[in-house]
Amino acid sequence: MPLTKLNNKAVANVTALPVALGDMVLVSSATASSSASIEFSLGNYKEYVFYFVNCHPSTNAVSFLFNLSTDSGSNYNVTKTTTFFRAYQSETGSSTGLGYQTGSDLAQSTSFQELTHTTTLSNDSDSGFCGSLTLFNPSSTTYVKHFISRNQYTSGSSSINVYVAGYGNTTSAINAIKFQMDSGNIDAGKILMFGVN
Repeated sequence: MPLTKLNNKAVANVTALPVALGDMVLVSSATASSSASIEFSLGNYKEYVFYFVNCHPSTNAVSFLFNLSTDSGSNYNVTKTTTFFRAYQSETGSSTGLGYQTGSDLAQSTSFQELTHTTTLSNDSDSGFCGSLTLFNPSSTTYVKHFISRNQYTSGSSSINVYVAGYGNTTSAINAIKFQMDSGNIDAGKILMFGVN
């Protein structure tokens, strides 16, 4: 199989790919510009993958969050049970760690779920985050709604990698999702929503 070269190397700027992605379709995207939140309506894809590209908070020491809706965005309050762990290392190598973060998980809670660790996201000009969230079969009216997320960001002089997984404990169809900071706006960045059949 021949190699394919992308002429436009920035993922945020790609509008079409010269290779087949199977059943993965770019459904929607949103560019933040001092945005309080970003919301997407969901349809009947079996899986949704959200990519966070060069996102940056307007406020220092915040967390990036999400929640789900069963009423088209009137309320974002789906009950969730989740797990959360992170790995980090400072630029000097003097501070490292890998561990479960009990303060960032949820146990049958309707709260927004953190996708970055509590108050560690910096608004420094050399900070920001990239990552993804996969939501499985949100339109099902039989099963709960599982999700997995992985995000990478810089905070001060540290590189931090966060892993979050869990489920929305509802058999109602999920038809909207909302992303926001726990304080302040999403200063910049792009969120792309792909659907997978």
